[in-house]
Amino acid sequence: MGESKRRKASMGSGYGQDSERLIPWLPITKTQSEKFINLTSTGAWIGIGIMIAIWLTVRFIGPAFGLWEVY
Repeated sequence: MGESKRRKASMGSGYGQDSERLIPWLPITKTQSEKFINLTSTGAWIGIGIMIAIWLTVRFIGPAFGLWEVY
């Protein structure tokens, strides 16, 4: 806990702010990285949903209408 207090004392009012860069040489803030993670997670779930819909179509819906046979 001592290191945390020293860091807070050295940073002053900027301690714990989102404007702090995660990697000093890369202009990406903590807020931007959280938004990116949320966006990619949402995209992944959408992709999973589309994959399940395609699988259901190929496995059940197409054969039910006689469009093809599943071996």
